[in-house]
Amino acid sequence: MSENICRWGILGTAGIAKKNWQSICNAGNARLVAVASRNTERAQEYVDECQAQVAFNPPPRAVGSYDELLASEDIDAIYLPLPTGPRKEWAIKVAESGKHLMCEKPCGIDVSEVEEIIAACDRAGVQFMDGVMFMHSDRLPKLREVIEDGNSLGRLRRIATQFSFSAPEEFLTENIRMHSNLEPLGCLGDLGWYNIRFSLWVMNYQMPQAVTGRLLNATGRSDSPRPVPTEFSGELIFDGDVSASFYCSFLTEHQQWAHLSGTKGSVRVDDFVLPYYGNNIDFMISNPVFDCDVCDFHMERHERRLAIDEYANSHKTSQETKLFRKFSDLVLSGATDSHWPDIALQTQQVMMACVESAENGGKEIGLG
Repeated sequence: MSENICRWGILGTAGIAKKNWQSICNAGNARLVAVASRNTERAQEYVDECQAQVAFNPPPRAVGSYDELLASEDIDAIYLPLPTGPRKEWAIKVAESGKHLMCEKPCGIDVSEVEEIIAACDRAGVQFMDGVMFMHSDRLPKLREVIEDGNSLGRLRRIATQFSFSAPEEFLTENIRMHSNLEPLGCLGDLGWYNIRFSLWVMNYQMPQAVTGRLLNATGRSDSPRPVPTEFSGELIFDGDVSASFYCSFLTEHQQWAHLSGTKGSVRVDDFVLPYYGNNIDFMISNPVFDCDVCDFHMERHERRLAIDEYANSHKTSQETKLFRKFSDLVLSGATDSHWPDIALQTQQVMMACVESAENGGKEIGLG
């Protein structure tokens, strides 16, 4: 390990890794050393395409096998964007190679896979973290202040979130997320992970007492052994009379909102996953007043906007950069933080309970 630089490898050439190529470059305490694909030519094409827009000096090398990347002695951490189906195998190999692991989500096809991955990381003494970028935005601490100030929301009663996009026909017929061997959890794993994580974050990682789930639509590519979820809704019931609903879908247009309702007001975040383009990100606090004077009824809008100076993307202040900066800091510190694997496991547990409910006609599943 270089004294002040975390040396990264990317295992796989998924599209999302192009965004994180730039995140590693912007982090300041990180450098991309190598990118692996199943053949050198594909890895070199990927390196050349990204290097032409965001250049490392020296350029990352192209590696023609995943095992060769893991055997490299000049790499400290691996970013793993492989599909969920084969993810466990390679995540465990990353840990066994002694390299720290940042894993895309969902982290496994079920709870036991995630437990195995985390156990492998624990045995190897390496850091595990999922790649949820919004967790590292400066907006969350400000939002926490508002949730807990006692006046903006009052006592929290309800959380509601939606994350969706209307996928084009080629996505529904060709994308890996439409193949059950590659992404068996479909929109729930791809999008619902964020909905569930946000609700858990709001609740300070208190697990729900019970959940229900509804599979609203499912389909798959022509070569998919089984259909995958393309539209899903869920309900989480927490101790203290707080409930949370979520909806995720490949079939409805771009939406990524979160709404918190309390006894004194509400908070609205319009872009909780991917901030809208610009150099600040915000949320709205609403405390309307209903005034009634004999026959004259009117509702007064009382809203205030809180904004944080933070670029939405492709910048040193953006949330994806902070994700890699935080992870690199942990690697360079020589210590591991159990918070990150703990919340990844919680997210998977809640998600799989929602799946179990959906498979049983929406039956309530207790989580204790």
